[in-house]
Parts: sequence; C-alpha cells; structure tokens
Amino acid sequence: MEFNAKEVKDRCVAWIREFFEENGRDCNCIIGISGGKDSSVAAALCVEALGKDRVIGVLMPNGEQSDIDMSKKLVDFLGIESVTVNISQAVQAVTQGVQCALTEGMSEQAAINLPPRLRMAVLYAVSQSRNGRVVNTCNLSEDWVGYSTRYGDSAGDFSPLSDLTVREVKLVGRAAGLLEELIEKVPSDGLCGKSDEDNLGFTYEVLDRYIRTGEIEDGAVKEKIDRLHERNLFKLQLMPKFEL
Repeated sequence: MEFNAKEVKDRCVAWIREFFEENGRDCNCIIGISGGKDSSVAAALCVEALGKDRVIGVLMPNGEQSDIDMSKKLVDFLGIESVTVNISQAVQAVTQGVQCALTEGMSEQAAINLPPRLRMAVLYAVSQSRNGRVVNTCNLSEDWVGYSTRYGDSAGDFSPLSDLTVREVKLVGRAAGLLEELIEKVPSDGLCGKSDEDNLGFTYEVLDRYIRTGEIEDGAVKEKIDRLHERNLFKLQLMPKFEL
C-alpha cells in the first residue's frame, strides 16, 4: 500500500493534540534538538499540533558540536523557544567517577551511552521546571535493530515517530514543510564520529524495505538485522517484574 505522507502527518498531529489533552492540557512540549531528521520532524509535528509557543527545544552539545548550526537552524525555522545546556562537564565528571570506582575502568560502550543518558536527564530537568512532557524522537527503523540507548534517547513521555521507518519520517517531514537539508542530514549519533549506517553495517534503505516488505537480497545482512532485532527486543518491552 502506498504511503500517504500528508494523511499520516495530519493523523499524527491530531494524535499529539489528543495526547496533550489527556496527559497535560496546559503542558509544554520539551524536545531535544540535534538538527537531524527525527528531532526536526518531531518538533515540526508538535509545533503544528500545539503552536510554537508551547514547544521548547533543548540543545545539548557535548563540548564543541560541529553541527550545532543545524540545531539552531531548526529552532529559527520553527520559531520556537530554545535553551542550551552543555553536558560536557557532567560527562567528564561522571566518566572520571566511574573510572576511579572501577578497577577495569569504563567500557567503550558505556562511554558512548553515557552522553545520551545525561541528555535525557537534562530533558526531564527542563520538563519538570517548565511544566512539560518529553518527546521521544526514535523511529521504527532504529528501534527495530536496537539503535538507541536505553534510558537515553529511547525514553520519553510520548513517541510520534516510533511506528515510522526512516523513509517514512523523511516523507512526513516534507509534508510538514521542513527544510530539505534538515530532512536529509546524514544520520549520526553525534557521539562516536561515525554515521548510523557506518555503525550498523547496512543502509536504512535496505532496512526499511525489509521491515515493510520482508524483501532483502543479502543473506548476511538479513541475518544481522534479525539478530539485532531479536537481541534488542527487551528495549521495547516493559521491565520484567516478579508477580505474586
């Protein structure tokens, strides 16, 4: 079935309005702004749903961020309020504390995941200070293979994009009238210096097609996607609990 971006965009905007009507009628929308397609599209949808006066963008560079101009461009384009909280000192302090506490030091993966977890702490600090609800900006493609940080960018109070593939997010962004350079910015976590596709070892185009149609030519890539999907399903489920 052909993807109708305008229809999906309108339905998502209505869903956001409904969420706030039921879960915070007078609340603001708090969103971390990276300048990439996901935060850009999510912010645009929230502005259309709630008005620019109720959307607050939070820029959270870790020291010097080379592409911070894209985050500022989005804020200016949407005309929303923004605040900037540099997480560099927090990252350094926590890293040093863990390094000193563990004889083996902090692992590379822990170091990569620390900034997004601190960013989520910042978003909730802003949210609780500004009567807000935090947007989760993950998309279906990322969630499918676990390309998110648990209790980091995978957290939030509502998720407008989590049922949309990367391709579909881009189409919705165009339907929302976003600048093309924000939609097509090379996806990167901004943490390890590599693009998302470099880290994953396959393209989002291949992943999106596999998710929606089950079609894929490369058997090795299929095996890797299936393995990542199965291994990371726990991130999308409620925490297991002991039941009496």
